[in-house]
Amino acid sequence: MNPFRYERVQNIDEALQAAGQGGRFIAGGTNLLDLMKENVERPGRLVDINRLGLDQVEPLPDGGLRIGALVRNADLASHPWILERYPLLGCALMAGASPQLRNMATTGGNLMQRSRCYYFYDTATRCNKRAPGSGCGAVGGCTRIHAILGASEHCIAVHPSDMCVAMAALDATVNVAGARGRRSIPFQEFHRLPGDTPQYDNTLREGELITSVDLPAQGFASRYSYLKIRDRLSYAFALVSVAAALRLEDDGSIAEARVALGGVAHKPWRLPEAERMLAGETPSVRSFTRFADALLEGATGQGDNEFKIELACRATVRALTQAANGTPQSQVDKRIA
Repeated sequence: MNPFRYERVQNIDEALQAAGQGGRFIAGGTNLLDLMKENVERPGRLVDINRLGLDQVEPLPDGGLRIGALVRNADLASHPWILERYPLLGCALMAGASPQLRNMATTGGNLMQRSRCYYFYDTATRCNKRAPGSGCGAVGGCTRIHAILGASEHCIAVHPSDMCVAMAALDATVNVAGARGRRSIPFQEFHRLPGDTPQYDNTLREGELITSVDLPAQGFASRYSYLKIRDRLSYAFALVSVAAALRLEDDGSIAEARVALGGVAHKPWRLPEAERMLAGETPSVRSFTRFADALLEGATGQGDNEFKIELACRATVRALTQAANGTPQSQVDKRIA
């Protein structure tokens, strides 16, 4: 462990001032401390933000919900408003990590998770995320967990969060504070694809602090599913995950569809233009498969992970079928098979 300075702040202004002096924010520390132990990150100053009071879930005037950045994952997953109005998010949270980690991990920290790429964590290997310009050791290497969408020659890592996949499908908004004031970032614009600067995971400016996340009033509480495919049932990152949500008309046709994929790209993967293909369609394996093909257009395997393309297609169809039937986490209903 490298030496560092630890500072506990009492309000947002103090936090922003400390960050401006080279500090890194820490709350639960479930990812950052691992990175420090592995010498992947070596911050000289940690700014403890646990006393900022950002740990509440509050209703918004438009019917939505505001989630404080310091709300713990376990508390959020079991919150009555989440269970009643945004069960998709609750399911995604419960699919992530272990109970011990969910008790510590925060909403803001979950947004800031870094990739679990083997080469990112191994400081003896090349990694453009860790050392820009050094090359990507994953390209041509062991790629079973790596990206099939949105990758570049500089990075094929994926974003590891479950919570973020659900928030992408729900069209959340991230609220941040910084030296230049406060701003709100649509969830689709918060995380980045790697391009030629894979060291940047998101669009936060230097020293900005996540204060809360807003959910819109529409929570798709009746027809949703979070499906996570992984190597083992507990405490494993997704090979492919799907957050699916539908709103149906009285005649059973699809009025609105939301789908986000995890485990396949450097950010939760969602294509609103593909979702519009489902509007007016009757829920069926055929219509869901056409949508999955559009969602995965351009998907490219990297050797060991080529199986993910077919897996993502099948998982998308299954999750949408569960959402259409109102049976999350169930087997595919034969009625529309």
